[in-house]
Amino acid sequence: MIVKNEEETLERCLSSVQGCVDEIIIIDTGSKDRTKEIARQFTDRIYDFEWIDDFSAARNFAFQKAKKEYILWLDADDILLPGDADKFLALKQSLPWQTDAVSMVYNLAFDEFGHVTVSLRRNRLVKRERGFRWIGVVHEYLEVFGAIEYADVCVTHDRKHTQTSRNLHLYEKKEKEGKKFSSRDLYYYANELFDHQQWARSLRKYEQFLELKDGWIEDIINACGRAADCLHKLGNLTEAKAKALLAFAYQLPRAENCCRLGYYHMEESDYVSAAYWYQMAASLEKPLHPQALLQHACWTWLPHIQLSVCYNKLGQNERANHHNEIAATFIPQDSRILSNRAFFQGLGIVSSASTT
Repeated sequence: MIVKNEEETLERCLSSVQGCVDEIIIIDTGSKDRTKEIARQFTDRIYDFEWIDDFSAARNFAFQKAKKEYILWLDADDILLPGDADKFLALKQSLPWQTDAVSMVYNLAFDEFGHVTVSLRRNRLVKRERGFRWIGVVHEYLEVFGAIEYADVCVTHDRKHTQTSRNLHLYEKKEKEGKKFSSRDLYYYANELFDHQQWARSLRKYEQFLELKDGWIEDIINACGRAADCLHKLGNLTEAKAKALLAFAYQLPRAENCCRLGYYHMEESDYVSAAYWYQMAASLEKPLHPQALLQHACWTWLPHIQLSVCYNKLGQNERANHHNEIAATFIPQDSRILSNRAFFQGLGIVSSASTT
């Protein structure tokens, strides 16, 4: 782990893995709080690393300190829930000897009921002797290859810090220094601008990224969608729809962009077109091992609750009720589901859960 001023989260993180790992290595990049004191409760393998505005340099330094056969990496905001800790221990006992890396699910966000709303996969466990390296000064990634195992172990991200401008300032600093950005740099620079609601600047970076045409396909698809959102925020709805459609030129439709298109058409009160895109989203099968960010709502309840709205606007309340009940199979206690159900019951439409 690399850490800095993590007194709020570090004990929780290390407690969750203490019985799962054989050594704990902490690289501190300049903490001014109780981070090191907390770390000493779990390990004496604590090292200082002078921060040089380069996350990969710090992570590679951490990997150099590892002595065991495999390396697991985490951030201080991450934990292994008890069930996942048990799965991890089982994985250690059954891991094929030839495995070079293990991909694990990374759960990033949750709804009020504790259901996962956003997730992706990360290569979390890697064979030390392969010498895999971290690349990128910001939003670094671990470059791995060889025999990859896909595990059902989940790492849970439970962020306690508020949104900061640290990464954005690093990109802006590198840009002022004349650094030539890779495609990946441009993509994540655009994401930072997007998260700070700088729509016009974000759009320009997404466009620069897409023009290079050598980015990772999942980043390209997501960039099309986020560029569309920038255009929507800037009031260019027609261009926003065109940008979302561009994603379909690269791969088959994804539910996230179908839902975007449905939403854009709803804003124009074009409920026939909106229903078309939400129906398409509802018909798609969720990827088994998604490598990119997955917005679970778009693959489950969201298209159906939006179809309920669309069909109500079109005067087809039986169909509207039908889709509200499908949405209810995913989020049964959601206030929108209950409100819609009461509305349809007021129209004399009897609700019955659907399995179609």
